[in-house]
Amino acid sequence: MLKKDLIFKSPVSKTIGIENIRDGKFGAVLSRAGVGKTSFLVQIALTQLLCDEKILHVSLDDSMDKINLRYKEGYANLIDHIGYVDPQKAVRLWEDIKPNKVGISYNDSTFGTSKIFDYLKSFKKADLILPTIIIIDGLNFDKDVTQILDELQTLNKEFGVSFWFSMKNHREEELCEDGFPIQLENHKDRFDKAVLLQPVQDKIEAVILKDGDRTNHRCQLDPANMMVLDEE
Repeated sequence: MLKKDLIFKSPVSKTIGIENIRDGKFGAVLSRAGVGKTSFLVQIALTQLLCDEKILHVSLDDSMDKINLRYKEGYANLIDHIGYVDPQKAVRLWEDIKPNKVGISYNDSTFGTSKIFDYLKSFKKADLILPTIIIIDGLNFDKDVTQILDELQTLNKEFGVSFWFSMKNHREEELCEDGFPIQLENHKDRFDKAVLLQPVQDKIEAVILKDGDRTNHRCQLDPANMMVLDEE
């Protein structure tokens, strides 16, 4: 029951929809620096953990300690958002889902898609359950990442895993004609899901940029915890 309550209250459920997280190839969470890309990606991953799925979080920015802290904080925010929860139940559930998360920390010089391939291949060879989504946080889309995306598309086809990326846009850049930041515009044919986070007064507005016919859907998030504010 607690799992269902947390999934229902997740900001991902209210914006993207739980059923849409893993039914595509590439998804992106876009925002300017410091608005909440990583926090939102963590909430995407947490919904999968609460659905008893495995996830892989690859960070090019954060250490392993910081990755783990982000997940603990994201889980605590979800727990707080649904009201009173028996602390022992909350701890037991966290201990139950936590082993399904694997975090790997790289930097620009050590990151390579071959390492993700080796990880997935080792799981498949050992007949272990593969992650349903892989978070790639910190890839610099201001550079030419065509080869990296080509290689990750190959992994998507071979292993059936969906990828979600953080994608940083910039305050001074105008949107393209179709309303996409240039970082997404350059690779828009590869991405079937995209969410833009933008500051609006003292809130964060989450705007669906790509999701089939369901575009321009908007909702307001609390910048302190990324929880939805405009619930009925």
